[in-house]
Amino acid sequence: MSFRLDGIIYRIGTGDGNMFMFKHLEDFEFYSSTSQGAIQGYGYEFHKNNKYGPRILRFFDVKSFSMHDVALVDSPAFHFSLDTCSDGEVYNTVIHGGARGGLDGIDVWGSNIHIHDVEVSNKDECVTVKNPSDHLLIENIFCNWSGGCAMGSLATDTNIHDIEYKNVYTQGSNQMYMFKSYGGSGTVSNIALKKFRDHSNAYTLNIDAEWSSMKPVAGDGILYSNMTFSDRSGSCTDGRQRGPIKFNCPADVPCVDLQVDDFTVGSSKGNVVEHICKNAYGSGVCLKEGDGGAYTATQTVNNPNFATQTMGGELTAGLGLTASIAIPTIRSSFFPGTPVINSLMSNSAED
Repeated sequence: MSFRLDGIIYRIGTGDGNMFMFKHLEDFEFYSSTSQGAIQGYGYEFHKNNKYGPRILRFFDVKSFSMHDVALVDSPAFHFSLDTCSDGEVYNTVIHGGARGGLDGIDVWGSNIHIHDVEVSNKDECVTVKNPSDHLLIENIFCNWSGGCAMGSLATDTNIHDIEYKNVYTQGSNQMYMFKSYGGSGTVSNIALKKFRDHSNAYTLNIDAEWSSMKPVAGDGILYSNMTFSDRSGSCTDGRQRGPIKFNCPADVPCVDLQVDDFTVGSSKGNVVEHICKNAYGSGVCLKEGDGGAYTATQTVNNPNFATQTMGGELTAGLGLTASIAIPTIRSSFFPGTPVINSLMSNSAED
């Protein structure tokens, strides 16, 4: 089964829920053959009155699927949710939403999914992993004035493993990457974050087991283990006030087997940057060897020299909440110097 969208669908209804929901499907494709198909949610009609409306697109229990070459614009709420899906691919997609929380780009929880060549502009989740998830590959991501990528928020019975992000470019966002929980139970393991580039973000790399934006939940905390962070460079806005690395792990369930390599993130302000490790064990930066016991360590280093490649079309301000957002063109590269993995359908048609 396929859903081919070569034109533009405009929201006119005022109900909540989902504009489009596809569920209990197998072997499904949602795409534009021209790379110009779009859904215009006109979310600003809700947001200007400080309200939310429907999500644009939701897949639930969809197996062996693809979604590609489509723009999702100005959702009244979340843009695209992949809920309990498996064996799928999302690519060559642009999401432009208003600059406020609650307008997530892509939220995914499922198994064996490849998400690549995606741009997100909003002020909440860029491409974020939810619970439960396993064997996800997320690459060539452009968080263009967004909230940034993340995992969470996580609560009880967390089961997330074998997740890889690579080639993620983030600018003008809340964070480069953040793990979010407060109490809870379960495990997050076998995580690799590789080749991140960024500039002008508030936070950089955080494990926050006391995330202030969620209420504490039952449990001693989630066990974060076997996580590698490598080849990261760029800049944050203030490396002392909000240092590039903050590992704040549960006292009763310390993070173990963390590894930080080739980390060169400087500060746009000041001469030093601070890394903070709390109850986190492994190698690199302020991490302590071993696997148990509560501690807090701060590492202060001279502001490193940094140079960041930039992308064309970088936003310098968030997209509006009181006027319609223009439908964007799908770009041919979502990470500096890296072409899309799958050619745009518009190019395939020309060939």
